[in-house]
Amino acid sequence: MKRWALGVAVVFAGVACGGPTQSSTPTPTPPEVGIHKIQHVVVIMQENRSFDHYFGLYPGADGLPRQGGQFTVCVPDPDNGGCVRPYHDATDKNGGGPHGSSNASADINSGKMDGFVGQAEKGKRGCVATVDPNCTNSVKTDVMGYKDARDIPNYWAYASNYVLQDHMFQPNASWSFPQHLYLVSEWSAKCSGQDDPMSCTTNIDAPGNSLVGGAGKINGEDQAARNFAWTSLTYLLYKHQVSWRYYVAEGQTADCEDGAAVCPPKDQKVGTPDIWNPLPGFTDVRTDGQVGNVQTIDHFYADAKAGHLPAVSWIAPNGAVSEHPPGLVSAGQAYVTTLIDTIMRTPEWSSTAIFLGWDDWGGFYDHVAPPVVDGAGYGLRVPGIVISPYARQGYIDHQILSQDAYVKFIEDAFLGGARLDPKTDGRPDSRPDVRENNPTLGNLLSDFDFNQQPRAPLVLDPNPSPGPASSI
Repeated sequence: MKRWALGVAVVFAGVACGGPTQSSTPTPTPPEVGIHKIQHVVVIMQENRSFDHYFGLYPGADGLPRQGGQFTVCVPDPDNGGCVRPYHDATDKNGGGPHGSSNASADINSGKMDGFVGQAEKGKRGCVATVDPNCTNSVKTDVMGYKDARDIPNYWAYASNYVLQDHMFQPNASWSFPQHLYLVSEWSAKCSGQDDPMSCTTNIDAPGNSLVGGAGKINGEDQAARNFAWTSLTYLLYKHQVSWRYYVAEGQTADCEDGAAVCPPKDQKVGTPDIWNPLPGFTDVRTDGQVGNVQTIDHFYADAKAGHLPAVSWIAPNGAVSEHPPGLVSAGQAYVTTLIDTIMRTPEWSSTAIFLGWDDWGGFYDHVAPPVVDGAGYGLRVPGIVISPYARQGYIDHQILSQDAYVKFIEDAFLGGARLDPKTDGRPDSRPDVRENNPTLGNLLSDFDFNQQPRAPLVLDPNPSPGPASSI
């Protein structure tokens, strides 16, 4: 397997090459035992990028199809005739495409993976001058653009030094809201009875509570639609006395209730359940008195620097740093790098696993048809990176994964393998399956070597110089 070799003296600075030579071979640590060397899991969730969009030319990965220096895919362009091939897009502000469930179905097109340009042309795309007065990107077909080390050098550096997952799929074929619900509960549903977990049925378009009223209005919106009655992972964490926090960058969200590419931004507040911050709306979070565990992002920095990171952390961005169009790619990379640098500069780095992901494809092209595991998903392929002192170095994980694997890892590391299973978790709901146990889902243990010496941190400049161009 090839590895990306940009600036080896810089990128690999501070990375330990291994422990001292020993005269005898130590007994290998089984992964299921070694997992307990991880005392902190931090899930950093960014927004709306496909795998091919960010890592389509990463050496050794299942990237953009090409042969003889030419791309072999060309996606039909209904508006202009012909088709559009992938191209390098150095634009910092992208448009993407609409990304609801109907758009996912059209993009996938029964496995042909050829609907992306047509969906971008039909839906809202690019930036909207009435929303963004600095709007300059009107390219309808930038869903076919790709980035490389010139544009996202730190993300490529993390991939080169740690683990890149090239078959990570979003857990359901829809937009941000259901993705964030799956991230903390392994389900997205609509419930006919408020606070009634047995009244819920799968819904990846407009999840929540179908009742009107009952929860009051917050910021002028009826919060009944933000009531989630089914069981979240925090219920099991609380039950097992495992610490957790959900850190939110307050500001504005960029995603829309209809899964379109852009919409007027809305305020994101810690105590208000919303698209990227769903936990305050969960019945079990409120019943367990855990709403206070949803905190502003400054608490993350303070907790990390004080050595008080909880066992499980989720970090949600605001629109400006989310990479969700029209947010700047560079702003998102700088924000993520700062989060990771903060952890790496603390003693807790030595026992931490960071899972860096992007919640959905955002309308951007990807050539791999997702596997079907149930009526909701999987959705399209997204980037995934594992960063840890125990992560394999320069490893590409080809397993079929979804972000369900994050939940599975947390359950195995801290809950003795307990699952969000209505038959066993003590709080039954009407979910149709136990996602963590799906035989299609790989295991993140494959991304770790618990026998290696913990590697030194790789602290990066949040505003790096561009890396080299990739070869097609």
